Amino acid sequence: MRYQVGGSLKYDDSTYIVRQADEQLYTGLKTGNFCYVLDCHQTGKSSLLHRTIKRLEKENYICVYLNSFLLGTNQITPIQWYKGIIISLLHKLNLTKQVNFESWWEQQSELEPVQRLYQFVEQVLLREVQNNRIFIFIDNINSLLSLNFPVNDFFIWICYCYEQQAHNPSFQRLGFALFGVASPSNLIVDRHRTPFNIGQAINLCDFQLHEAMPLAEGLEEVVSQPRAILQHIIHWTKGQPLLTQKLCQLVVQVALESYKEPITIPNGTEGYWVEQLVRSHIIQHWEFQDEPEHLRTIRDRLLFDEHKAGKLLNIYQQVLQVEELRNSNPIDNLIPADNSEEQIALLLSGLVGNYNGYLRVKNPIYRSVFTPQWVLRQLENLHFSW
Repeated sequence: MRYQVGGSLKYDDSTYIVRQADEQLYTGLKTGNFCYVLDCHQTGKSSLLHRTIKRLEKENYICVYLNSFLLGTNQITPIQWYKGIIISLLHKLNLTKQVNFESWWEQQSELEPVQRLYQFVEQVLLREVQNNRIFIFIDNINSLLSLNFPVNDFFIWICYCYEQQAHNPSFQRLGFALFGVASPSNLIVDRHRTPFNIGQAINLCDFQLHEAMPLAEGLEEVVSQPRAILQHIIHWTKGQPLLTQKLCQLVVQVALESYKEPITIPNGTEGYWVEQLVRSHIIQHWEFQDEPEHLRTIRDRLLFDEHKAGKLLNIYQQVLQVEELRNSNPIDNLIPADNSEEQIALLLSGLVGNYNGYLRVKNPIYRSVFTPQWVLRQLENLHFSW
């Protein structure tokens, strides 16, 4: 077994861990729901996306993958952006021979860009592709936030497609799934005209121990007690996908570098052995050992905007403080999640999670890297930069 640290896993990769989200997304789309997977970086969103596409394609459904990051930058105009979407759909659905695009586009010249997209779906897409369901997967939806024009109309268009299902049966064959590092409130301001009100949020939870057990197979040839080692790996990562794969890979790497393979670990010392591995290869000098980049991504999301960084650090500081007191009063001391802009930004950094309505640090590795002392240094740096 070869562990993959970073990037999308192939749909048939042996290290892909099936989670509850796999079935929720697959079932939600087939039921006719608008689905969205919005979470922090490196949690397996793209792997889930491509695996779901393959699963649906095996049942002869038509799936279209659009990467909104590739559709345009902040220099693009609305008409260029919407034209890019339509052209992408045209090519991915193999409609270039049936449709004279330039002629069709010219006929729509008096319409607003988003209206041309409406027309394309109704006049072309659903008419040319008949007797089959079409699922449009849009990745990196957060890149829309960098465009220099509002994208509310695009989300309203998705909402319109679902509303049309009651009036036009053809629209019942069309479904959408969005993926990205964002929250619904980031993406659209008008809460009365948003598809997220009618959509199904797919929660991409970190690996549970029983889900991650297939990863132990790759440890069997290199350590004497693979299941116990994996259990302690999960203790440190709490199932964070990239960190879990990385620690499994490190176990194999350490074994291959030694001259005693497999490594014999005495009973009862597995936890100590994994802790030493975590501290020496991940926590110590983490800014230099963080390859592929993960911890630095969290740091940069916290500190990128100097005007917001202080607020994010203050909230995180409070989370750390109350967690130190949790043994004396485990509930009342926790920080309630309030869906504020600052808390959403902190959650999207991946550093903390929402656990039953309260903010908690996601795992011991993060707590050991982003310590109270680290927070104080960053706050001091911000103070001097002001």
